[in-house]
Amino acid sequence: MSKEIIEVRGAEEHNLKDVDVEIPREELTVVTGLSGSGKSSLAFETVYAEGQRRYIESLSAYARNFLGQMDKPQVENVEGLSPAISIDQKNAANNPRSTVGTVTELHDYLRLLYARVGTPHCPECGREVGEQSAQNMVSRVLELPEGTRAKLCAPVVRDQKGAFEDLFDDLVSEGYSRVEVDGEEFDLTLDQPELDENYDHTVDVVVDRVKISPDARSRITDSVETALEEADGTLKVILPDPPEGAAETLGGSDARATGDLADGDEADDGAASDRLVVELSEDLACTHCGIDISEIETRSFSFNSPHGACPECEGLGETKEVSEDLVITDPTKPLKHVFEPWSYDRTYYSRQLDNVAEHFGVDLSTPFEELDESIQRQFLYGTDRIVDFQWRTKNGTREKSERFEGVIPNLERRHVETDSDRAREHIEEFMATTTCPACEGTRLKAESRAVLVDGTSITEVNEMSISDALAHFEGMEEHLSSRDRKIAEEILKEIRARLGFMTEVGLDYLTLDREASTLSGGESQRIRLATQIGSGLVGVLYVLDEPSIGLHQRDNDRLLNTLEELRDLGNTLLVVEHDTETMRRADQIIDMGPGPGKRGGEVVVNGPMDEVIDTDGSVTGEYLSGERTIPVPDSRREADGELTVRGARQHNLADLDVSIPLGTFTAITGVSGSGKSTLMHDVLYKGLVRRMNDTDVNPGEHDTIDGLDNVETVRLIDQSPIGRTPRSNPATYTNVFDHIRELFAETNLAKQRGYEKGRFSFNVKGGRCEGCGGQGTVTIDMNFLSDVTVPCEECGGARYNDETLDVTYKGATIADVLDMTVEEAYDFFESHGGIRRRLELLKDVGLGYMRLGQPSTTLSGGEAQRVKLAEELGKKDSGETLYLLDEPTTGLHPEDERKLIDVLHRLTDDGNTVVVIEHELDLVKNADHIIDLGPEGGENGGELVAEGTPEDVARTEASYTGQYLRDLLPNVELEGPRADREPAAEQPAADDD
Repeated sequence: MSKEIIEVRGAEEHNLKDVDVEIPREELTVVTGLSGSGKSSLAFETVYAEGQRRYIESLSAYARNFLGQMDKPQVENVEGLSPAISIDQKNAANNPRSTVGTVTELHDYLRLLYARVGTPHCPECGREVGEQSAQNMVSRVLELPEGTRAKLCAPVVRDQKGAFEDLFDDLVSEGYSRVEVDGEEFDLTLDQPELDENYDHTVDVVVDRVKISPDARSRITDSVETALEEADGTLKVILPDPPEGAAETLGGSDARATGDLADGDEADDGAASDRLVVELSEDLACTHCGIDISEIETRSFSFNSPHGACPECEGLGETKEVSEDLVITDPTKPLKHVFEPWSYDRTYYSRQLDNVAEHFGVDLSTPFEELDESIQRQFLYGTDRIVDFQWRTKNGTREKSERFEGVIPNLERRHVETDSDRAREHIEEFMATTTCPACEGTRLKAESRAVLVDGTSITEVNEMSISDALAHFEGMEEHLSSRDRKIAEEILKEIRARLGFMTEVGLDYLTLDREASTLSGGESQRIRLATQIGSGLVGVLYVLDEPSIGLHQRDNDRLLNTLEELRDLGNTLLVVEHDTETMRRADQIIDMGPGPGKRGGEVVVNGPMDEVIDTDGSVTGEYLSGERTIPVPDSRREADGELTVRGARQHNLADLDVSIPLGTFTAITGVSGSGKSTLMHDVLYKGLVRRMNDTDVNPGEHDTIDGLDNVETVRLIDQSPIGRTPRSNPATYTNVFDHIRELFAETNLAKQRGYEKGRFSFNVKGGRCEGCGGQGTVTIDMNFLSDVTVPCEECGGARYNDETLDVTYKGATIADVLDMTVEEAYDFFESHGGIRRRLELLKDVGLGYMRLGQPSTTLSGGEAQRVKLAEELGKKDSGETLYLLDEPTTGLHPEDERKLIDVLHRLTDDGNTVVVIEHELDLVKNADHIIDLGPEGGENGGELVAEGTPEDVARTEASYTGQYLRDLLPNVELEGPRADREPAAEQPAADDD
């Protein structure tokens, strides 16, 4: 009989203090507590890590060589564990080839649907294509000029791995003597090709080699029929010396020439040095255009396969091209200096420009914008006529007559041909990423885009939002034939189910072709959650990391319904969360604390919500009961002016005009996908940076931004990492470590030895331990086991050598200081105002639990953002700074959130303007002004639903944000969706510590 609980005994990971805890199985358990109290240490580093480790250890050593080995967490025992799956905040993928469709596996089902019931059409004329008989193929071959040499081949292997030794033996026994392998001919009677079985190969059996003539019809017919039989209905015709027009005769646009492809001249049919390869199919061909279409397979619709990807962009949907705007940044400059990549001081460029200017009879000092448009075009893209070039050398005058290549074609050619990385990088400075002109950003080749199901191509489906795609596939069976309906029935059921799961977790606004790298951590997590619901697994332990991040309250309710559905299937959910609504709907709450960092690591209470509320010392319980709240401000600030964005049209913004009151605290709200990040990041921030700093950054599409005179600087404080190596930490980022090192350099022993502050840096030679390079740890390669990181034997993890550690301040070494939390260091440096002031800023933003030397790579996005905020608070500004923050409450307990709100109010009171994207209602209700976007996400968003004070927005019926705010604002009489969940709504000022 399986245990009804997961029992954890003696957990001591990170700051956990010999924790014993019982987690009920097949229930939804929330792990909460102050920031840094040990929530993730318990849920992820202990419970999940042990479950994953046990599963991996059950595999063979060979399998573990590929999967890696997880270290055993510091826990005495964990009993009753189920197979564990972690659904965290990490981004789904950074590969540009990864999309919402591929991550959710929806694209796999779409490819299967289109491959099985899709109707191919001609990509040229749009006609439905039909089968092509052997006789038709013979007629087309005989249309070639008499005397043309041709190989009639059977393509028996196409892009497959293997050595194919048995195949070659079989071919010899069947009487075939010649094959082409990867374009190279071999005589099997003399020797067999030796192929690397780990690479893809193409093998074509040469059935016959003929000269085209009317007398050869019978022979050609026999050979074509034989090839079609060998290759399952496919014939490959190879012309070693193709005559002019052969491509059109045999295969139209589907024919391809091979040879010196680097010149880009393969389209010239008369190029005798290039051979022509044409594939003819017995199944699919457009008799009107003469285009043969290769067999429709699932990989024909994969943009990650050469069989489906657009050949121009290789399936990326975008190409890099030299941009005219980057080549000419100031058209008022004289002709000789207007082209940014071409310096007139260099002989080659000056010679080119001198001769072309003389050809057109223009002066090089003439401003470029004053030239005739035709002349401008020819300078940029090449001349229409021959130009006579003359230049002097030490041996006399030389002459040459040719067309001028043009500045832009010259850059594009050199970008392809150069072997110099430096030259290529220089040219790329003048290139912009543009939508691929061949596939128009759809990533697939023309033949794949021309396959239709119910009159719609797969690329059109990929461009739909999740909600539109769900509507598209509802009832599709009614429009299919009885045969196709039977084939598509199960596929459509899976597609609709996955689309439905995506809608349930609040992602119905996403399009299937959206790149996975552009998704937020919360969106990526909910995609994985939808995938797990679709898997239908039972008896699994799911560990989730704050799934409510980035979700509007309306969408959060839908997410919670999904979590309950996952639980009701028979799974156990362990959710690290601060959201009070999630706690109210949980079966069990584990409240960690009582404080952060070293003052945490204990279980304050473990039980249902009522028990948490009744427990003395539980800060979480006080917020759930309403005993402790975040107050509503007594008054709202008046604006000192306005910053107005006009005509914002980027992504789904609907020609938006919106004003931000200066000198106030503004919150941008709205359901997920309504356009908040687009407005702040793409339009407002990039637009201001471009105008104020005169940079090349490209802002989102908009008309103008008015009111810049009232803003001195703009600072974006986002959740990107503060450093990309373990050497970076909060102390170095906020510069407090500089002051600490100066303090150690002023000690008596340091002065006696001549140590300066550089001696106390672990990033440079001198004071650091050279055994570990100042990192404190050494990584040991364990072959098929995972690498093990152990403390350095020389310094014991202290990072410094013994001589440096001889220097102490108040009995503590520099290594001891780095191991202190912010709060401990604040008390330790009580007599040093400069250090304490910077540490106090870290405390103010809720990071008192963080160690000064904690590697930046281990910080969450919310922690990194608050470190940046603390660093900004330490700067001196004029009071006219615009601060932009994206969901600053990420990962914050309500108690820590209160501290953050106080910091934002302090920034605003100093005369600055603070604008935040936020869903957390306690912060939103503290704003002076709200800009609410919507009404929905995706195509149905991007509009201004409401604006004004929180009270104004709460009274707006069309605003989802306003509806949920009603329960938190005492001056609004209307009831919201959670009127029964906020017992302290009438007492907003009850906020005593």
